[in-house]
Amino acid sequence: MTVHGLLLCSLKINMRVNLGETIFLCGIVLICSTKAAGQTCRGKCGDILEECSCHATCASLLNCCADYNQSCILVTPHSSSMLGGRALRILSLVLHPNGRLLCRFKGEIVREGFIDAEGHAHCISPLLYETGWIPFDVSTDGINFDRSGEYLSVHPSKADPAFEVALVNATQWQYYGTPNTAGRLKMTWNSSLIGADKVNIELWGYREFNGSTEAGMKGSSSLRAELSYLYSLGRDLVNTGAFSFIPESSKDYSDWELGNIRIAASSKSDGARDVQGLWSGGHVLAWHLEQAFRDDSAAWAKNKCLQWDIMEKKLPNFLNELIDCPCTLAQARADTGRFHTDYSCDIESGSVCAYHPGSVHCVGAIQASPTLGSGQKCCYDSTGALVLTGDSTGGSTPDRAHDWGSPPYREPPRVPGYSHWLYDVMSFYYCCLWSDHCHIYLSQRPSSGCRNYQPPTAGVVFGDPHFITFDGLSYTFNGKGEYYLVSSPDRELSVQARTERLKLKNGTLARATRLSSVAMREKTSDVIEVRLAEDRLQVLRNQKVLPLTEQRWMDLHRAFVFVPSPQNVTVMFLSGVGVEVRVHEGVMAVTVLLPSEFANHTRGLLGRMNSDPSDDMLTQQGEVISTADATPEQIFTFGAGWNISKTSSLFTYDSKYLLDTYGFPPSHDAAFVPAFSLPPETPDDPLVADMLTTCRGDGAQFCKFDTLTTRSLAVGNATLRAYQNLQALMEALQPVVSCGWLPTPSNGKKNGTNYLKGDALSFSCSDGYILYGSTQRTCLVDGTWTGEQPYCITDDKVGFVLGAVGSLSALVTMGVMIKLHNRKQDRDRKEKRDQMVTQEQTC
Repeated sequence: MTVHGLLLCSLKINMRVNLGETIFLCGIVLICSTKAAGQTCRGKCGDILEECSCHATCASLLNCCADYNQSCILVTPHSSSMLGGRALRILSLVLHPNGRLLCRFKGEIVREGFIDAEGHAHCISPLLYETGWIPFDVSTDGINFDRSGEYLSVHPSKADPAFEVALVNATQWQYYGTPNTAGRLKMTWNSSLIGADKVNIELWGYREFNGSTEAGMKGSSSLRAELSYLYSLGRDLVNTGAFSFIPESSKDYSDWELGNIRIAASSKSDGARDVQGLWSGGHVLAWHLEQAFRDDSAAWAKNKCLQWDIMEKKLPNFLNELIDCPCTLAQARADTGRFHTDYSCDIESGSVCAYHPGSVHCVGAIQASPTLGSGQKCCYDSTGALVLTGDSTGGSTPDRAHDWGSPPYREPPRVPGYSHWLYDVMSFYYCCLWSDHCHIYLSQRPSSGCRNYQPPTAGVVFGDPHFITFDGLSYTFNGKGEYYLVSSPDRELSVQARTERLKLKNGTLARATRLSSVAMREKTSDVIEVRLAEDRLQVLRNQKVLPLTEQRWMDLHRAFVFVPSPQNVTVMFLSGVGVEVRVHEGVMAVTVLLPSEFANHTRGLLGRMNSDPSDDMLTQQGEVISTADATPEQIFTFGAGWNISKTSSLFTYDSKYLLDTYGFPPSHDAAFVPAFSLPPETPDDPLVADMLTTCRGDGAQFCKFDTLTTRSLAVGNATLRAYQNLQALMEALQPVVSCGWLPTPSNGKKNGTNYLKGDALSFSCSDGYILYGSTQRTCLVDGTWTGEQPYCITDDKVGFVLGAVGSLSALVTMGVMIKLHNRKQDRDRKEKRDQMVTQEQTC
C-alpha cells in the first residue's frame, strides 16, 4: 500500500460525504485496521510494512503497527555516561515482575536487565569506550532479541552531574601527598539513585596496555583500553550519600595512576561489571600513589616527567597533521564548524583557565586529526590575541590524544577522555603541577601558531528570505518549495532548504515566504534536519526527532550537533563544514560555513564560492545569469530552478500537511507568485512611522522589505538583527596575516607578543651584552618580518669575534696579494720567453 493509502486508513477525512460514502470509508478503515493488527514490528523497526509502519514517522502519521511501541522501544533517561551503570527504563513495556529480561548492546554485549515490582523493564547501560547512539535489543524469552531501541552514550564530562560522585575539594584530591596537602578526603552522592540501603565504595583504575602480538601483526593497534576494579575503600556502608577517609599509600596498585571511584549496592560482588551504580569523574590518583611520592613528590614527579619525555620522543610526530589555530579570538568563536569552546577556559562562564593562566578563552578543534587522532587547543588573552607557549606557560597546547576521542573509538589513543588524560594531562601533572619542569612538557606540546590558518567562508539565508552568497552577492528569492542551498557532488555535501508562505496576524497568507526547515548530509553521515516548530527548533536525525532535554551536545555518525538553546542549533561535519540555524520572532536564519577546500566546488542558491559574485547565479543547467541587471522575475526563475528532486530529498514528511504540501507535489510550487515589488510607504500608515524608526543603518532595506510584506515590525526587526549578526560574523572571519612567532634572544628581552600584520617587536639585551641584529622588527603584509634575528653577545666575545674577523680579513687580503703577485710573475716570465723567441727568429 502507498503512503497515501496508509493515510486513508489512519487519518480523518475532512470532507463532506453522504451516508453511503461514510459507510464505505469506515469499511476501508476497518479492513486496514484488521490487516495492520496482524502485522508486527518485532525485529522490523525502521521498516514500512505492507499495511502498517514500524518507521519512526508512523507516530505522527498515525499508521503504526499495533505493537510498534512495545517493539520499537524508547528509554528514559535516553542518555548515559559511557562508563555505564545507569538504569534505562523501557517505556511502553510492562512485564511480569518475576520474568526475565536480557539486554544486548551493539549486538555483542549481553547483560541481565531487571523488572521492578510494577513490571517496568530496565536495562543497565554497560561500560563502553565510545560515545554516540548505541543500538540495543532485548529478549523476554532468553532466545529472541526482537525488540530494539537506542540510547546516547556520552563523554563522562558531559554526563548528568546529578548522577556523579562528587569529589569534595578537587584541589585536595589533585595534590594529595604533595607538601602541605593531607587529611581526610570526602565524596558525596545522591543516595536515592543507588536503590540500596548499603553500598560498597570501589576504586577502579584505567590503563592502556599492549595487546596480543597477533593483533599487531594484522596491522591493528596493539594497545588496548582497560578500566578495572582495583580495591574497595569501604564495604557494607550505610548509604548516607557521603563518605570520607584518610587514604593510605598503595603498594600493589600504585602503578595505576588514573581512575574513578564507583559506588554500587553492597549486594553486588566487588568489581561486578555493568551493574547499577554511580561513578566519579576520572582523576589522577595522587592520593593512593606509592610512599615514594609522599616522601618527595617533586623528585618523584620529575623522574616521571623525564620518563615521559623519553617516551614522547619515540612516538610519531602528531603536530604536522593538526589544523592551525585561528589567529584571533573573534575568528576562533566564529569558526563554529571546526572549533568549539573549551569549557575549562570559557569567557562566557568566567572560568579561571587553571591550565592556561593568562588566557581568558580557549577553543578546541572539534575533529581529531585523521591519522593519529590528536587534538588542537587554542587560547587567547584579553586583547583577543593568540597566546603561544613560546611566550607563556599558559599558551595554546596541542594534544596527542583528542579529549573527545575519535571514531572508531574503543582503541587507544581514541578512547574519549581517558586517552587524553594518559597522554596529555598526566604529563602536565608530572612536569608542571607536581614539579617545576614545565619547560619539558612545553617542548613536547608547542603551540602551532596560525600562519596557515584560513577562516571559513559564510553564506547566509535570513528573513523573507534574503540570500547573501559565499562571494557576497545579495538577492531576495521568495519561492515556495524545497531547494538546494549548497550542492557539492564531488565533495558529497548537500544542504537543502524548505520554505513556506508567511501568515499575517489576521490569519491570511502573505505573498512572501520564510524558511521552515533545512536538511543536510555529508558523504555517509547521518541526515540532519533542523526545522521550525513554532518559536523553537526541532532537530531530526535520519527522520527521527532527537530528544534535547538531557544533552546539548551529541556525537552522531560523521557529524556533531550542538543545541545551546531551543532557538540555536549548530551542525558540524567531519570536513569542517558548519551550519548554524537560529530563530527569532518565528523567522529562521541559516548560516553555512565552508572551509577553503570547497572553493570552486559549490553550486546552488548560495553561489559558487570562488571570490567572483558575477557567476553566483549559475543555474542547474550551467547557464550564468548576469547579476548586474537581473530583474526580480529573473532572480525568481533562477531560484526556482534549484528545486530538489524527490529522489535527492533529505527532508522528513511525517504529517499529512507535509506530505500534501511537499511530499507529493513538485518541489517548487509554480502556482505561487510572490510580490516582486514593495507596497508603497503610505505616510498615514502607522506601521510606516514605526518602521522608519526601527529600520535604520546597515540592513535597513531588508528590514523595510520584510516589515511591509509581512505587516509585522517584529519580523522586520528580526531580519535587521539577523543581518547585523551576519555583518559581525563577516568581520570576525576576515583573513589576517601572521608572520609567525619570533624567539627572545638569549640574555635579552623581547617586547611584544603579537605577530600579525602591522605588529612590531623590539629587542634589547641584558647588562653586559651587546645586541647584534635588528632592535625592532615589523610584520609585513606578505607575512615576513623586517630586519634580522637579534643576538645578545658579551663584550669579551665581541672582541674575540672582531679579532677573529680582523685576522680573517688580513689572511684574505694577503691571499689576494700573493695571488696577484704570482700572476704578475707568470706574466713577466711569459713576456720574457716571447721576447727570447722573437730574438731567435730575428737571428
